[in-house]
Amino acid sequence: MEIVDYRAHLSEAKLYGILDMGYVAEGEMLQVAEQLLVGGVDVLQLRAKGYDEAGVLRLLTEVAPSLLELCRTHQIPLIINDFPKVAAAVRADGVHIGQDDGNLASVRRIVGEDMIVGRSTHSVDQAIAAVDEGFDYIGFGPLFPTPTKKGRPGIGLDAVSELNTMVDPAFPVFCIGGVVFENLELILDSGAKRVVIVSALLQSEDLPVAARGVKKILEGNPRQSKH
Repeated sequence: MEIVDYRAHLSEAKLYGILDMGYVAEGEMLQVAEQLLVGGVDVLQLRAKGYDEAGVLRLLTEVAPSLLELCRTHQIPLIINDFPKVAAAVRADGVHIGQDDGNLASVRRIVGEDMIVGRSTHSVDQAIAAVDEGFDYIGFGPLFPTPTKKGRPGIGLDAVSELNTMVDPAFPVFCIGGVVFENLELILDSGAKRVVIVSALLQSEDLPVAARGVKKILEGNPRQSKH
């Protein structure tokens, strides 16, 4: 199988999909993951907010042990949310951490230098700090209030426009939070080039078709012609 440079892949990525266990039953993990992959997501994250470290490891070793292999078949990186030790144990392609999950150096001591490490950011200052620290990509948001981040206010589209003038367009900034089909064009008009869509995809009647529709919009956006 061809070896993919997933760091280089990130700069070209446009749609970040999340296999969110708040919406997906354990027995449907592989089925939903394959639907996301077939639909064209460029990155796939496993997010299981109701699970501790051991619980997420169980998902990856007992419930859906072929998840990583499935992602490799599609040549899409699998990112583990929150737990660097789990990512290292299963040899995932990356790990994603929040603002309260330590610094990049502490994560690198666990996962090594080759694994992708992403950071959630909730303001322009946090985003710039994460870029300067050396994270491979950032999530930026939530743009709007969202059920997956209860109690966290939206940062708005002006923040996207501001950040867009401060970072290299090739650096992977994935806008997240309240992104749905109906506001996608508006988000892109603010300067966003990459998005994360969670509930709108996972709750769609035909997930692959919905994902392909999003990718068509993202790839057709004139702002993204060079990236």
